[in-house]
Amino acid sequence: MKTNFNTDEIKVVLHRLMFAVTTFIKWLACSVVCGVVLGLIGTFFYKLLGLVTVFRETNPWILFGLPVVLCYRLAGETRNTGTNLVITAIQSNDEVPVHVAPLIILSTLLTHLCGGSAGREGAALQVGGSLGNFFAKLLHFDDKDTRIMIMCGMSACFSALFGTPIAAAVFSMEVISVGVMYYAALVPCVVSALTAQSIAKYFGIAGTHFALGELPDFTIASGGKMLLMSVLFACVSILFCVALHTASRLYTTYFENPFIRIFIAGLLVIVLRFIFQTTDFLGAGAPVIASSFTARCAWYVFLLKILFTSVTLGGGFKGGEIVPTLFIGATLGSFLSGFLPPAAWSVCSAVSQTVRLHH
Repeated sequence: MKTNFNTDEIKVVLHRLMFAVTTFIKWLACSVVCGVVLGLIGTFFYKLLGLVTVFRETNPWILFGLPVVLCYRLAGETRNTGTNLVITAIQSNDEVPVHVAPLIILSTLLTHLCGGSAGREGAALQVGGSLGNFFAKLLHFDDKDTRIMIMCGMSACFSALFGTPIAAAVFSMEVISVGVMYYAALVPCVVSALTAQSIAKYFGIAGTHFALGELPDFTIASGGKMLLMSVLFACVSILFCVALHTASRLYTTYFENPFIRIFIAGLLVIVLRFIFQTTDFLGAGAPVIASSFTARCAWYVFLLKILFTSVTLGGGFKGGEIVPTLFIGATLGSFLSGFLPPAAWSVCSAVSQTVRLHH
């Protein structure tokens, strides 16, 4: 009897070991393939974004083009689903249509080409999520594995565009359910993200880095100020969220036709650009983010970015909210740095971006 018990126990252990090994091999292969494919797509998208940004900066008249309206009509896409399309699909086990990927890439490129105030991570999450769902369907995954595959796709495309594999993996896992980590997806997401980053690096794409420079000494006084500023950062992030939702609600209330909404949003962006006589708030605004680490920004800069981004995304233009969030956080931190020693300027900008991103 004792021998039979030991034999059965060994069989159970071996079965579990074989299951663990096969599961590891399965997800290693799926993660690498997903990372390679989405790394290539993310790299291609990154290159195109650079081209359209340079074209817009050298040809300011493109601001009057508003071709996004035509693009949406041709593509048959009228819903302002945004990143929520992927998040909602994962939460409710719905399908993320694969045709979303090329549409989102094209519409995001046109948003940046015309000067809309938006980021690129929304496209990364949607493209990665839709293609991850497509791979899961090809492999006949169940709902649980499909969810992991979608997060792998999101991590890979995000990592290729931003060059931050760990942040991409954690963000993709955390954004699905705020405050809850889907740990079963940790290894697949990290592998996909690292693979995609390697592909992007191979083609000459490196992540954006900001030098913090001199770090201030931590004291009770400076720590207290930073704590109070962190509360302010959180309040501004709430303001940004409210502005986005309010703008979207106003557009849908007064303009039922989605094409009219986009057209009106484009006109408003043009009007705002000429009212404030600056192009700093068009597109992602990376140069302003970089300059905020070395020079103090005016108090109203972050407010204008909130305005431009709310007008753009609320009207139906495609893009992301994270890069505008970094812009708002960096410029707000830069302004608040005036209340601390000069050595704390870059730290304020970095901390404010972190606080706003996690909100």
